[in-house]
Amino acid sequence: MTGPDTRPRLLLVEDDPGLGPIVADVLGEAWQVDLVADGRRGLEAARAGGYAVLVVDRRLPGLEGTELVATLRREHVTTPVLMLTALGTTADRVAGLDGGADDYLVKPFEFDELFARLRALTRSFAAEERWLDVGEARLYPESRIFVTPWSSRVVLSERESALLAELARCPDHTFDRADLLSRVFPHGEQLGTVDTYVSYLRRKIDRDVVLTVRGSGYRVGAL
Repeated sequence: MTGPDTRPRLLLVEDDPGLGPIVADVLGEAWQVDLVADGRRGLEAARAGGYAVLVVDRRLPGLEGTELVATLRREHVTTPVLMLTALGTTADRVAGLDGGADDYLVKPFEFDELFARLRALTRSFAAEERWLDVGEARLYPESRIFVTPWSSRVVLSERESALLAELARCPDHTFDRADLLSRVFPHGEQLGTVDTYVSYLRRKIDRDVVLTVRGSGYRVGAL
């Protein structure tokens, strides 16, 4: 009996019927690879989460690769993205990176370089050491990244991260709004600012990430 597959998951969005299966097969040495050949299907798969890294072709049917990545970034999906493409001019690279890709590799390429770039992309996320538990999820306060077991990483604003960190450091404590205001926000802000940022966190992550204790204030949830 074989044990569970512990390889990290990788989404490959590549429409070339010859290249796609070859890349998927080679990357399968180190990754659990899901191959899709259409931009819109790739977007839906990436939204579903659970991937350590995405490899996205630039020219795709259904939805162009740069728009796929830009859409994910607008939706606060922060999974690392390597754009893999035959378009290799400086303008093409700039467009890909400005759209939200983390790296850009031009075809034809050597697989050793592809593996090295993927290791570099995932290493920067895996190297995080200090975190706060939020139920089964984790908040990395320094990078302001929130990671859940069931979805991709979410990047928080400075104040969102600070508020959630304050709650997560004392998971059994209920904070009143005045206390949170003094701990997290600049002098001069109003109590309603706390409510506003709680709402931001619930929209970005989950409505239960911060719980309301009626008559008392807020406490961290248990996702």
